[in-house]
Amino acid sequence: MISLGGKDLDIALFEQIILQQKQISIAPATLKELKRSYDFLNSFSTDKLIYGINTGFGPMAQYRIDDADRRQLQYNLIRSHSSGMGQLLSPQHCRAFLLARLSSLLQGCSGIHPDTVTLITELINNEAYPCVYAHGGVGASGDLVQLAHLALGLIGEGNFWYEGKVQPAKNVFKKLNLQPLSIYIREGLAMLNGTSAMTGIGGINVIMAQRLVVWSTLFSLMINELMEAYDDHFSEPLNAVKRHKGQQQVAKWMRTFAKNSKLLRKRNEHLYDKKVTDDVIEEKVQENYSVRCVPQILGAILDTIQYTGTVIENELNSVNDNPVVDYKNKNIYHGGNFHGDYVAIEMDKMKLAVTKLSMLAERQLNFLLNPALNGKIPAFANAGVLGLNFGIQGMQYPATSTVAENQALSTSLYVHSIPNNNDNQDIVSMGTNAALMCERVIENTYEVLAVELSALLQAIGIKDISRKLSPSSKWLYDNGREIFPFFKEDFSASQHLQKLKAWLMDTDVIAHFGKNLK
Repeated sequence: MISLGGKDLDIALFEQIILQQKQISIAPATLKELKRSYDFLNSFSTDKLIYGINTGFGPMAQYRIDDADRRQLQYNLIRSHSSGMGQLLSPQHCRAFLLARLSSLLQGCSGIHPDTVTLITELINNEAYPCVYAHGGVGASGDLVQLAHLALGLIGEGNFWYEGKVQPAKNVFKKLNLQPLSIYIREGLAMLNGTSAMTGIGGINVIMAQRLVVWSTLFSLMINELMEAYDDHFSEPLNAVKRHKGQQQVAKWMRTFAKNSKLLRKRNEHLYDKKVTDDVIEEKVQENYSVRCVPQILGAILDTIQYTGTVIENELNSVNDNPVVDYKNKNIYHGGNFHGDYVAIEMDKMKLAVTKLSMLAERQLNFLLNPALNGKIPAFANAGVLGLNFGIQGMQYPATSTVAENQALSTSLYVHSIPNNNDNQDIVSMGTNAALMCERVIENTYEVLAVELSALLQAIGIKDISRKLSPSSKWLYDNGREIFPFFKEDFSASQHLQKLKAWLMDTDVIAHFGKNLK
């Protein structure tokens, strides 16, 4: 049980709750703070004009709402904005939305009744999530449409993901013996105004992108082993003089993964400690960039992802609705904390970085399949009869086409603001769109890595060097071999590639190597 409230929710805890489905509780002191905030708003709002309490919303804020209609106003907001379209987002995404919204509300500046966070906690712990659609949010005034569907579920309407299928909300509440949320004062607006959809998706994106970097580092080390490359390009002295933490970290990981390898070579033993008199050097003095420049390429990607993780953590622990209720100073402030620019721009940046990672993987794949480049492996890692059999040839196409899709998807959403809401929302972030597109690029990249891994497994099998691999590479090879067999005769590889992709996505490679990646 993870207790929330009184301390920040970081990416590590986010991962435990969302991906590992750990249960949560709310610290009693935090519930008391929420009650104080609610009581203050309830008292302070009497005889005052406060946005979203006794006014309409957006451009209709000029219209005062009678006290008798204040609760109905909140229900109307939820129902009117539950207008999403497109595909239903996954249960995992919806769980992340609930957690991100909960974390923001627990800051105690939203004036909501504690019943709201209690119900959200129950739903998370029972793995019951309101259904949310992909299309609808523009990322300013919050993720209004996505969060409206979240709120619709809380009031007992719409549909839920529960027990692996979509069910009516009323059935889920009955099965769980829970009561839908009652509106007290501004629970509707407090649920809708915020960045919790883009932040929830963004948190998952960061986790999955971080794993991609570790996988790509390990794949790259394995290629170096295949090529019996010199190891100085990921050495500590070389990388220490380039002052970027990501580069130094990736180089360190490569050295960790390389321990006890019987394939890598020391440059001094072959080129320095003995005199080289040949006019033409048959062995490569330096490897291709896709093999040699891995710390520099993946290091920049790692730094980008880690900074994005910091932004997501800040957003998770921020008050991102409007207005902000400050019971301690007895005031209510109106502004734009719901604006999603911080998350939107980071999703665009991380998407670019992950696209570059997929490009590196595709170039490494091409290197492995082209004997004119690698000089050690038959064309297309073909273990059969050249010309009659085709090896990995047909599998390269989906990798290449998927990278092209990533490149096309790498256009920015952050700069595609379109005014709407009668020009009240005259500049918006498009943060949820950016997060969803980033997620697509990340999943695409796992597909590319699955093809690259198939080629690595095949090449190692052809050279029969698995016993000489480092323990880290041998772990990867053995697990991959259980899914993707060595082959000479051609076969339909789609199912095997899909299983490789699923294994890569489902395996917490960072946790597996643990302290070695610190």
